[in-house]
Parts: sequence; structure tokens; C-alpha cells
Amino acid sequence: MKEIIQADLFRYDGLTKIYKGKRNPGFHYMYYLRKASQYKRFSVLGIYFRLILKRLSYKYGFQIPVETSIGEGFYIGHFGTIVINKDAVIGKNCNIAHLTTIGQTNRGKLKGSPIIGDNVWIGTGSVITGRINIGNNVLIAPNSFVNMDIPNNSLVIGNPAKVIKKENPTEGYINNILR
Repeated sequence: MKEIIQADLFRYDGLTKIYKGKRNPGFHYMYYLRKASQYKRFSVLGIYFRLILKRLSYKYGFQIPVETSIGEGFYIGHFGTIVINKDAVIGKNCNIAHLTTIGQTNRGKLKGSPIIGDNVWIGTGSVITGRINIGNNVLIAPNSFVNMDIPNNSLVIGNPAKVIKKENPTEGYINNILR
């Protein structure tokens, strides 16, 4: 768990000290999310970290359940409403901006939650919903609505989403990655 927290911290301008990282709302929230996920729900430390997480959820506007599978190096760019379904799966080195929803579809052929690959940049106001797969190295432009599979090395724009194949679309967007 310590390595995952260090990878998250490093994404914030190469920081290495947790006390400096806690000044940033995104890392502050993720630190307590990682700690809460480390302990059983009804253990003393599990209850303690979940209470802090609940308070931070109201303070920053993040709704990310402890059960959500999130890879190392997760980066929240700005505080503001972010909603992620507990069944979503997010890969390594994902950037997410405010006003973003990663949700489930409750009926139809896309019933379920998204699986998001590694090195994905999700812009402000984006909505990603349904049992879809988003490949690695994908940039989802602000205010995009995504409810279809997205291949690796793609740029996604608009509502409805349009996919543009592009070599290395996240270059310059995803920085400070621990290797």
C-alpha cells in the first residue's frame, strides 16, 4: 500500500513528502481512500479512516467508494464534483478532472460499469457510463459522453463521442509517472 500511495503522491508535481501532498485536495482524499481500503470495514482503523473519508467527501465533492478498484498513480486535478461507481475499474496513471462521472448503466446491452485502462486522461465534465472498455493511452476531451468501447491510443471528443486514432494522445497531459 505504501508504494501505491507514493505513486499517487509523486503525480502531484513530483512530491515525495506526504505532509506536503495533503495540502492538495486530490491527494488528501486519495490518501485516506487508500488507507480506508487497507483495513476491514468494521475494524477500529477501518472505521476511523472511513469517517475521515466521509468528511473529505463532503468537503471536496468527491464520491469515490472505498471498494472501487483504482490503480496506482491516480491524479485528481481539481476539487469539485467527481462521482465514480464502486464497480468501475481504473488503471494506472489516470488523470481525472472535476465534474466527471464514471457510472453504471442499469439496463440494456451495456448494463454494468466501465473498465478504464492505463494512462488515461479524463477531461472536465466527461461522462463515462456502461459496461465498456477504454484502452490504454486515451485522452477523453472535456464534456465528452462515452458509452462505447475505445481502442488504445485514441482521442475521444464530443457528445456523442467521436474516436480519433492518434499516436500518443496523452503526451504532455500525464506527467510525473513513477516507473
